[in-house]
Amino acid sequence: MPRTKNKQKKLHIKKGETVMLTKNITAAKELGMDRPKGFTGRVLKVYPDTNRVIVEGVNVRIRHTKPNQTYPQGGRIEKEMPINISNVLPLDGNGDGTRVGRKRVEDQETGQGRWVRYAKTTGEELDS
Repeated sequence: MPRTKNKQKKLHIKKGETVMLTKNITAAKELGMDRPKGFTGRVLKVYPDTNRVIVEGVNVRIRHTKPNQTYPQGGRIEKEMPINISNVLPLDGNGDGTRVGRKRVEDQETGQGRWVRYAKTTGEELDS
């Protein structure tokens, strides 16, 4: 059934989380930046429209830039590029990659409910 109220895409990854790669990412071999399956890194940015995510230290590419205010010298700049969100899993409390489920939790004082993400392997909540 299509969403009628909240049209925002719900993803299993959030900015700032630590994630594990589920596939080998081979990029920037001349930099020695091959990242094997099981490598962990922090999420820097999430693009929900295209289902892509930027992970720190993964898929580093060299960009040639002209001199500008940020880089007065210009030259070759190393930059992380997005990878598909299906290639990463969030970490649970044990430090293992886990699938993500959603469940509704009721607040005891107010009686209001909210949706939280939880780890399928341990059952603990990922949202704090």
